[in-house]
Amino acid sequence: MKKNKHKKYSVPLQSVIDTARGNLHIGENYKHIPFAIKRFYIINNIPQRNAVRGMHAHKKIDQAIFCVNGSFDLHMDDGNKKWKIAMNDPAHGVLVKNKIWHHMTNFSKDCVIFVAASDYYKEN
Repeated sequence: MKKNKHKKYSVPLQSVIDTARGNLHIGENYKHIPFAIKRFYIINNIPQRNAVRGMHAHKKIDQAIFCVNGSFDLHMDDGNKKWKIAMNDPAHGVLVKNKIWHHMTNFSKDCVIFVAASDYYKEN
């Protein structure tokens, strides 16, 4: 991810870069991720680059979204302004606060998305 001009939405992880053994990215509740993770999910094998995921906001749930592999675009709308963030760095996530409309587009073939949520799934 390029330098995030929306810093209040940035979720940088601690990184240990080791070219011989591989990179390690670490996130802890309240230290890197500003909530206790109660649920997480992974999105992968997106069949079409032009697919659209998301298209919603949560009333009470905050989420931290990370692109673990590949790339995609995260679109956000707080009701006053809209912006797009290029997601392509597993060490830098984006905080999607409750009531922020968001959707994801422009997925690379190898895209893997990890989402951590502040609450359990409740249909409604």
